[in-house]
Amino acid sequence: MILIDLFRQGGWVMWPLLACSLLSLAIIIERLINLRPGRFLPPVLTTRLETLVESRAFARALAQCRERPGVFPNLVRTALEACPFGRDALKDAIDSAARREIPRVGRYLGTLSTIAGVSPLLGLLGTVLGMIEVFKVVARQGLGQASSLSSGIAVALMTTAFGLIIAIPSLVMYNALSQRAENIVLDIESRVTGLTNRLFHPDGTPVEEAEEITGMRGSARAASVES
Repeated sequence: MILIDLFRQGGWVMWPLLACSLLSLAIIIERLINLRPGRFLPPVLTTRLETLVESRAFARALAQCRERPGVFPNLVRTALEACPFGRDALKDAIDSAARREIPRVGRYLGTLSTIAGVSPLLGLLGTVLGMIEVFKVVARQGLGQASSLSSGIAVALMTTAFGLIIAIPSLVMYNALSQRAENIVLDIESRVTGLTNRLFHPDGTPVEEAEEITGMRGSARAASVES
């Protein structure tokens, strides 16, 4: 009941502050659940793709990427599809795909940063509006009503307090989650770079797929037997 009374005394500014607090809490919970290395780099799938690429089973690797879409598989698929066109084409394709896929890792963090910055300003706005009302009372009644003035000032400062209560944990969690997202992105970039390096010979020519080479050898043997 005390919180409800304080909320009512804070005026209309408390409503956007309440919206900011609920949105911030929802984003923090969602990111704590979903912003995990295992979600963007599933250990089983990552190991399987690295094994398939290393063994030059590119068709099977592409099939795995299509079956299990995600940030890392999508980047690997882009690399495999662009590999036959050379290193420059692959680099351009990876850069384009990364601009599309990597922001998914830090999803909603920009909104959380905005809340951390806006909440104190909303609180300050509420305080300024409250102080204006206090000075209106002073203009009408004079400075003799000390109790009225002190209670009015306390109510005016309430919105600033609520704004800081929202902003401080939002800012702390934004920094922590941003660091987590950056670590995940660096890990993804490192693994994608390692895979793309295996797609080319030292002279820069694309590596041929082992399954295609096997099929070509089998056809050649069959032709020689028939002749």
